[in-house]
Amino acid sequence: MAPADITSEVKTSGLRGRGGAGFATGTKWSFINRDAPGPKYVVINADESEPGTSKDRYILENSPHLLVEGI
Repeated sequence: MAPADITSEVKTSGLRGRGGAGFATGTKWSFINRDAPGPKYVVINADESEPGTSKDRYILENSPHLLVEGI
C-alpha cells in the first residue's frame, strides 16, 4: 500500500490517540510532508501531564516492547 492509502485506512478506522483529547491518528498522519528531503523520525509521546492519568506509565513499565512492535 502507498503511504497515502495507509493514512486513508487509518482515518477510516477511527483510530484515536490515547491522550485526553483523543485526537484522530489518521488526521495527524495526514499532516506529514512525505516529499520533504532528509531523514524521517518517529516520535512516541508518553507524557503523563494530564491530572490523574497513568495509562502510558503502565505500558512503559510492564510491556515496553508493545510500543516498539506497534511502530
